[in-house]
Amino acid sequence: MSDTAEQQSSATVGGRELRADCARCVGLCCVAPAFSASADFALDKPAGQPCPNLGPDSRCGIHRDLRQRGFPGCTVFDCFGAGQQVAQVTFGGRDWRTDPATARRMFDTFAVMRPLHELLWYLTEALALTPPGPLRDDLTRALEETGRLTDGSPEELLALDVDAHRGRVNALLSRAGERARAGHAGADRRGAVLIGVDLRRADLAGASLRGACLIGADLRGVDLGAADLTGADLRGADLRGADLSRCLFLHQSQLDAARGDHRTALPAALRRPAHWSLTVTPARPRTGRPDARRRR
Repeated sequence: MSDTAEQQSSATVGGRELRADCARCVGLCCVAPAFSASADFALDKPAGQPCPNLGPDSRCGIHRDLRQRGFPGCTVFDCFGAGQQVAQVTFGGRDWRTDPATARRMFDTFAVMRPLHELLWYLTEALALTPPGPLRDDLTRALEETGRLTDGSPEELLALDVDAHRGRVNALLSRAGERARAGHAGADRRGAVLIGVDLRRADLAGASLRGACLIGADLRGVDLGAADLTGADLRGADLRGADLSRCLFLHQSQLDAARGDHRTALPAALRRPAHWSLTVTPARPRTGRPDARRRR
């Protein structure tokens, strides 16, 4: 779960919660997914096996120290409310610990529910950006259909071709992003691999960065106004002094994965991650020969 998930009140759309409420889940994000020892996780964990840090109360035993203990990947995961939906609605409050027969179905259902809840979040954002007209009508129908799918039984959810549904919805979201960028459209960097690239001089205002891999990219001071950041991977990206206040489809978990400081301008709905630096890095002193122009 993200750094701020436990502090945030639940956002709802049509009665569906789109923010994690860990108190009403049964630790599904700590059991269902697999992860491998890496910079994001300190150990290997197979799918369906509880993380050793998961307590008997279904809460993380090292939540406040995840980054220091080698689990930054956990701090940027957000289920968009899918955890409590599966636990409280789909499975009617059952717990995989006390009802082991439901465990595998519950974990598999969570893997379907999370992308559906993520789509609900994006569709809600798209509707807020789109004026009345045919596209807004299509987005509204997609939101209603996706909501109906989340209300399905475990059998119905497990039979769903979630990738096909996501493909149809993503086409609408792409159109909504293009419309929102109209008049501001910039470079097309969709799916670009920009790992560790220095982008400080790049013109990214109004750019399409949908699905771009920006791991470790240097975006210090960059204006990302009207840039579409749908699904952009911002792990370790340096956002110090960048302007993200008007960017599109930026989620809190993306910020939680990045680096920033007090100068980073954010959309009003998002919070500055607690781990971001609050200090200004002092300028390095000049070394070497003085500028020749000063000797004239």
